[in-house]
Amino acid sequence: MTSTLNQISTHTCSNGFVIVSEPMGGVQSAAIRLLIPAGAVFEDIHNLGTSSVCAEMLMRGSQRMNSKEQADAFDHIGTLRNSSNSIRYIQLSASTIGYRVSEAMPMLFEMIRQPSMSEDSFVPACELAAQAVESLADDPQQRTALAARDRHVPAPFNRNTFGTLEGIRSLTHDSLKKWWGSQSLPSGSVLSVAGDIDSDTLFKQVESLISDWSGEMNQPTEQDEPVRGYAHIQDDSNQVQVMVVHDGPCEGHQDSMLEKLVIAVLSGGMSGRLFTEVREKRGLCYAVSSSYRADKDRGVVSNYVGTTPERAQESLDVLTSEILRIGEGNVTSDELNRAKTGFKSRLIFSGESTSARAGAIAADYLNLGRVRTLEEIIEQVDSVSLDALNSYLKRRKIGTTTIQTLGPDALTPPTVG
Repeated sequence: MTSTLNQISTHTCSNGFVIVSEPMGGVQSAAIRLLIPAGAVFEDIHNLGTSSVCAEMLMRGSQRMNSKEQADAFDHIGTLRNSSNSIRYIQLSASTIGYRVSEAMPMLFEMIRQPSMSEDSFVPACELAAQAVESLADDPQQRTALAARDRHVPAPFNRNTFGTLEGIRSLTHDSLKKWWGSQSLPSGSVLSVAGDIDSDTLFKQVESLISDWSGEMNQPTEQDEPVRGYAHIQDDSNQVQVMVVHDGPCEGHQDSMLEKLVIAVLSGGMSGRLFTEVREKRGLCYAVSSSYRADKDRGVVSNYVGTTPERAQESLDVLTSEILRIGEGNVTSDELNRAKTGFKSRLIFSGESTSARAGAIAADYLNLGRVRTLEEIIEQVDSVSLDALNSYLKRRKIGTTTIQTLGPDALTPPTVG
């Protein structure tokens, strides 16, 4: 089954595998995203880090070619590739010349369907995954963000993509192979391609490559209510990391665009409220920001301040006061116009990148069940009035907040939400 919107086409294969394509004029390259539902939420609780190890193993050859032969084959056709894991998916990414897509595609599916998973590669892959976990000791901002997520989002969706040292060390070669065999299934998987491509040719080739592939993955469900509230990580450093996290609308909700513009008002560069109030006027911090991430199930807003121990309490107080102040629905027309301009500029810039578009159309399909054109998104931004935005802020529900700090001393958490 194939559906088309402008030049964007969506094709669902008989085994449930979905292909989304966007031919782009004026480019000679193409970007590919292949997402398999095998992220951290699917890991066994005793082997957290499995998807991280697996993503590395997928880069180390197939049953037909060893690691070097595979790397040489991709280099021969000028294709750059990478693998990564996220909360829900393992993703293979590739960039190549448009007319080379047909040569790259069989090798990419070979990586997924017939990976080598050799025992010789297992120990090095585990070591790299363990080093990534250990590197968090040198990244206090990331540690704070992960701790806040762990306490704000319900399990197992609160997991991080690094895993744990205990989980990685308890993983065996056989259990990794069995896990990947049970996860690498077509139904629920998505391929997106954007750039110098022909959609019909792409659909026919992929159908032929996966005609004998079958299976469907059961999606995990929420297990526990999140803890939330305030927590502190003791760290004897000369910095303090502060994270205030609250709920936002899921990606498919009618308020999603309104929330994105709210965040642009708060954190849209040097004219944003947080930069102006926390850093520019008071000189309280070296970094301050707000971000909104949403998928089909939930949205999360993360507000961050990086500061010194002497200014930490005031930084937290001012940050939370700004979160409360914007909730009064007092955005000005100038603020909204700047937010819209910045949002549309970033959107247009990304629209000229094949890699960004491949990622965007995949995300749209997974979160919305359909793909939006750039024109549709811009129209949605333009349609937001000042009254609509401020009305949303007055009825906005942010839920119970999570405040996470990291530094030499705990702070006194204010009441937010």
